[in-house]
Amino acid sequence: MKYVGAHVSASGGVENAPINASKIGAKAFALFTKNQRQWFTNPLTDENILQFKGNCKKLGYQLEHILPHDSYLINLGSPDKDALDKSRKSFLDEMMRCELLGLKLLNFHPGAHLKEITEEECIKRIAESINICLAKTKGVTAVIENTAGQGSAIGYKFEHLRAIIDLIGDKTRIGVCLDTCHTFTSGYDIKSEKGYDATMKEFETIVGFNYLRGLHLNDSKKDIGTRVDRHESLNQGLLGEPVFKRIMNDPRFDNMPLILETPDDTLWENEIRMLYSYVR
Repeated sequence: MKYVGAHVSASGGVENAPINASKIGAKAFALFTKNQRQWFTNPLTDENILQFKGNCKKLGYQLEHILPHDSYLINLGSPDKDALDKSRKSFLDEMMRCELLGLKLLNFHPGAHLKEITEEECIKRIAESINICLAKTKGVTAVIENTAGQGSAIGYKFEHLRAIIDLIGDKTRIGVCLDTCHTFTSGYDIKSEKGYDATMKEFETIVGFNYLRGLHLNDSKKDIGTRVDRHESLNQGLLGEPVFKRIMNDPRFDNMPLILETPDDTLWENEIRMLYSYVR
């Protein structure tokens, strides 16, 4: 079964996210557990936690179908010691917030080398950062999102994801989220049927579907291989309808959160309905 949703607002408190998801007919959702443009914020209150769990239960959301995202400021592979320390502390705080809410996953962008260290050195720092935070938490899986490769971002090749996974001590708490826009603009042809099949085969060979924990469903403003991260509403970009039809009928993406991050949130309800209409 497919669980489609969107990255909804948690304005006014995390407890509002499941309510906002329900309003658009989502069966899954993503959220920021704090302001995504701040390093740290006030801790969650007992009331926040109780209401969030209560609203999820009341509205039928299973915790494994919720895919929170960490702060955009965090760079777990930073070449700068102070920035790296701050990123690790902030990421640990994000993991602990998920733990308090009973959430099973935390999605994050792996990091960037800022052209000051090699990709290999950056990957080692990312893995070390994850290991540090996993050792201080329990029950939450760190979910690496593949990137478009914009700037000096790590994660635009499946080999990067595999290299990070290989360096993680607890393999039961590491996973991957694939973003359709990022996958396409990083150079993988998921637009054509032949390219889609080849990409999925390559992902299985290099990473393995056993590590896949979710998808971000986004069309793309930019073309294949441009390494530019610009999301577009479904079927209004350069990816087009066929790839989303394939995904909705691909059993490898059953029972995990499939999350819209498309730019026009007024279309989310229609996009969710449209995606479910593709199921044969």
